[in-house]
Amino acid sequence: MASPTRRLTERIRRDFEPAHVGVLLEQLRRIPESLPLGGRQDPERLQAAVVIPARGDLDAFAELVELARADWRDVLVGSGLGDDDWSVRLDEELGPT
Repeated sequence: MASPTRRLTERIRRDFEPAHVGVLLEQLRRIPESLPLGGRQDPERLQAAVVIPARGDLDAFAELVELARADWRDVLVGSGLGDDDWSVRLDEELGPT
């Protein structure tokens, strides 16, 4: 299991209601290992791909997790993290590492 990074956890705390943070973090810990071939990808990248576009909406988060289970590449592309500059985009969204 891959725990979300500090900067991703901070983003979750900013975007979502405090009562939901623990559940969201637990769901994210299962990413990338629960995704087909997801273990070969950067965990923060895949986790952020469901957090960033959800923008604090629990329903959107749940839909993005389901989409990631079906095909995580679609989530990467939809979140803007599908290209070679994904690490730069993460820094823009989450702050520097």
